[in-house]
This record gives sequence, C-alpha cells and structure tokens, in this order.
Amino acid sequence: MLVIVTDEHIFSPDKICQGCLMADHHGSPRWRQGKLTCGHALGKIDKNHPALFQCQMGFKLANIE
Repeated sequence: MLVIVTDEHIFSPDKICQGCLMADHHGSPRWRQGKLTCGHALGKIDKNHPALFQCQMGFKLANIE
C-alpha cells in the first residue's frame, strides 16, 4: 500500500493525487510492479523500513507492506 508521508502526517495518495497531471485516469499514482512511474526511487534505509519514492510533484511516498 502506498502512502504519502510529510513531516507530520500520513495521507492516502487518493486524496493528494486526484489533482496531479501525472496521476492515472483514476487519480491514483502510476504504480506498476513495485515502481513509481510518475516519480523515482529514493531507496530503502534498511530492511526494517519501507521503500521510499519521490513523485514529480515533490511528495515522498512509502510502500507499506
């Protein structure tokens, strides 16, 4: 499950991505086979932390499993 992470909050991408021109036709991030195609990977801190991504709009996303 993808979530958008800020300094103080965690949001569902459905609330943020609705207005993004890079979102798919459902207003969701372009997430395909473990990759964010409307952004890039920031990496993983360690095996206990989720993979992080940054979208074209500058939001940080985490892949929570």
